[in-house]
Amino acid sequence: MRLLLTSDTHVPQRARALPPRLLDAMARADVVVHAGDWTDAATLDLLQDRARRLIAVYGNNDGSELRARLPEVVDTDLDGLRLGVVHETGPAQGREHRCADRFPDLDVLVFGHSHIPWDTTAETGLRLLNPGSPTDRRRQPFCTYMTAEVADGRLTRVVLHRLPLRR
Repeated sequence: MRLLLTSDTHVPQRARALPPRLLDAMARADVVVHAGDWTDAATLDLLQDRARRLIAVYGNNDGSELRARLPEVVDTDLDGLRLGVVHETGPAQGREHRCADRFPDLDVLVFGHSHIPWDTTAETGLRLLNPGSPTDRRRQPFCTYMTAEVADGRLTRVVLHRLPLRR
């Protein structure tokens, strides 16, 4: 199973549209995961129309329309992999421990908010992934998203993709 992980799209505040490379990658994904901060319902509509399966949450910058359509936290099973999605996980320091305590039954937690790519594993084995942002790199050198694969209940082949700088 092929996954595409994204977050913090912030359309139209940070970009007029999602990058074409992200949309192309979405077409190849079995599951698209969005960890919040859409900021507009049109982007949610686009992903719901294009994704084979969309797993998504709202973020701190999402208004009442998006909050009415999306949960704050998702916990789901993907072929035996226990996957969770949430927007905010608090400060970087202590994140693994905090998330392992909050989500003891998960194998993988996808989160957003910081726009900073993240891939670590807590002592409990919980893997934490932040795909960064495909539209707002903040202090990062590139805008990013991630792809991954699920096989036999395990997450495999996690890849961070850098997007070209916009002009």
